Amino acid sequence: MLGVGSLGREHARIYAELAASGLVQFAGVHDLIADTARKIADKYRVQAFKSVAEAAAASDGLSIVTPTTTHFELARLLLQQGKHVLVEKPMTDNAVQASDLIQLSRQNHCILQVGHVERFNPVFQYLESVATEPRFIETHRLSPYPARSTDVGVVLDLMIHDLDVVLAFVKSPVASVDAVGIPVLSKSEDIANARLRFANGCVANLTASRVSPDKMRKIRVFSAGPMTSYIPLDYREQEGFIYRIARESEEESSLLKKLLTAKDATIVSQFGGKRIVREPVPIQKEEPLKLELRNFIESVRAHGTPLVSGESAKRALDLAFEITRQIHQTPGPA
Repeated sequence: MLGVGSLGREHARIYAELAASGLVQFAGVHDLIADTARKIADKYRVQAFKSVAEAAAASDGLSIVTPTTTHFELARLLLQQGKHVLVEKPMTDNAVQASDLIQLSRQNHCILQVGHVERFNPVFQYLESVATEPRFIETHRLSPYPARSTDVGVVLDLMIHDLDVVLAFVKSPVASVDAVGIPVLSKSEDIANARLRFANGCVANLTASRVSPDKMRKIRVFSAGPMTSYIPLDYREQEGFIYRIARESEEESSLLKKLLTAKDATIVSQFGGKRIVREPVPIQKEEPLKLELRNFIESVRAHGTPLVSGESAKRALDLAFEITRQIHQTPGPA
């Protein structure tokens, strides 16, 4: 694998765990900072490669966990050599380059997977199963200003996760985009909001910030269909609730039960003559990054399409570019 910064180290940890279970052979790591690569290699008893070429020669597939500006050249080099590639998001910072990588992966019959890790979060898998007709979606992805270098704005850095999720979830073309954002601590936008309207009438309102005192990764969905529902979920905690109309067999909960066990129990209440249920969602907690890397390995072995293919990731990337275009076209304060 290439790059063992803060996220790359997590890739290395998980590859080592998967190797210990016999799922993959973990060949080694490479980083421009040789000492860092050597420390991680020693920790997991793998090789510290001196160059990208050496890493490629020893591997069938590689994770690219490096700054966005390096993604295209590294992925292109590896795909040209017939190597399977998992490249962290965003795939590139250029739409033409993203198309080139997709074309290269097809020509060389290689897997090209992009690291949109939230797609593997059990929260999203639960949403897909219950919110069958989303009508309104609201997302918040907030974090303190990162210590690492910010070579892209907050839309490509953070919001792109939610763009990928919403596009996969709604399954309808985007009809219109309205976006706003401002730089605070960097030259690119550090706070951004985008409102998307889809051809099927669904509306999504997305907010991202990297100048927040707190971390937040939440999604709220209003869904129509056979079971009208409101579902607020927390990606970080992998928990949340579903509010829906009660079934005939569900009796109203006592006030004492509501007070004592409200957080963990199913609560049935009367509102306007209707009985409304609020119940914790049944999510089995798992580490999304581990599920993502397993999907990459399994896709390589079966030569199947990964959950987040290059084509899928490019749809989110194109939408992110439109949002940033609108933000950068908006005149700043006089």
